Amino acid sequence: MLSEQSAATVRATLPAVAGAITEITERFYARLFEAHPELLRDLFNRGNQASGAQKQALAGSIAAFAVHLLDHPDQRPDALLGRIAHKHASLGVTPEQYEVVHEHLFAAIVEILGEAVTPEVAAGWDEVYWLMANALIAIEKRLYEESAGTGRRPWEVVERVEETADVVTFRLRPADGGPVRDFRAGQYVSVQVELPDGARQIRQYSLSGAPGETVRQFSVKRVSGTGAAPAGEVSDHLHARVRVGDTLLLSEPYGDLVLDDAPGAPVLLASAGIGVTPMIAMLAQLAEDAHAAPVTVVHGDRSPADHALRTEQEAYAAKLADAGVHFWYEQDVQDVQDGPAGARRGLVDLTDVTVPAGTRAYLCGPLPFMRAVREQLLAKGVAAADIHYEVFGPDLWLARG
Repeated sequence: MLSEQSAATVRATLPAVAGAITEITERFYARLFEAHPELLRDLFNRGNQASGAQKQALAGSIAAFAVHLLDHPDQRPDALLGRIAHKHASLGVTPEQYEVVHEHLFAAIVEILGEAVTPEVAAGWDEVYWLMANALIAIEKRLYEESAGTGRRPWEVVERVEETADVVTFRLRPADGGPVRDFRAGQYVSVQVELPDGARQIRQYSLSGAPGETVRQFSVKRVSGTGAAPAGEVSDHLHARVRVGDTLLLSEPYGDLVLDDAPGAPVLLASAGIGVTPMIAMLAQLAEDAHAAPVTVVHGDRSPADHALRTEQEAYAAKLADAGVHFWYEQDVQDVQDGPAGARRGLVDLTDVTVPAGTRAYLCGPLPFMRAVREQLLAKGVAAADIHYEVFGPDLWLARG
């Protein structure tokens, strides 16, 4: 909880800080990477830095946290904090790094806002920062304790499956032959690779295998550069260079989008593109648990040829007592053989899809897709609290509230 004095100061200066937050974060990252180039090389996603996505996410999360402190002084924004903490834990972020961030963030604030940063203003925003940082440190400490460490472990690729022209699935076992910690359906791992320039870049990939297996399975879509967004250097490396017998460094599983243990509740799994990956694990878990309540599977893609893991989606759904499968494709829909519900041309449209009362929905895919599906679900009476989502990359949706 913010002190009364700091709350008054933050409330008065929030418009000015929010108005300059993009400039502040740009200057912050410039200062940080100038002082610690190893962080850009080996920790931060260089693609997200180049596109500006990470700057937007940081700016939005700081502003969202400050607004929450002012509007709900007796509540902690656990959704915001939990999502960030899981991502940090998968990267191996340490408490000491929060000191480094503090130093350069506040130097950037002073540099951008100048004389407006009085001692009172600095103290107020300092309190906001450390409330957020200490909450994250505490959550991350618990996550590290649960996973027995912060490091990554070498895993050997035992199988490589070409799912589509731009999606590959990797199946791996621990290179040391040690035990495999179980994961919850919907979680991801961080994968670290050494690129030709020596950088050790890290990316998160949802686990697309069934929980309980002794192997780890994740599927990678090759990211093509579009507009300001550069091509995916890690996805390209995995596609072009990693073969059976190679080793990759993987973190323990993390992620807060997990399937709730509610056997009597209807479930809807909605995905688009490579967002199908966590849904496969969820379907596998539902099938393993012999989930009896209705399960609705929704997926949208560019074409049938681009739809990765479709066979798995249909196979797991077929094992359920009451499942409906609905696919939409933007093109080449005439090439689709009819499934349980057939396939339709265009974008996902739930107008004619029955959504039972009490449905818990899980969404993964591009932000426009998830926004559209969420609106449709709300219109069908699904409670906002029962709609959960996963974002690949910086969470721009959550940061904007």
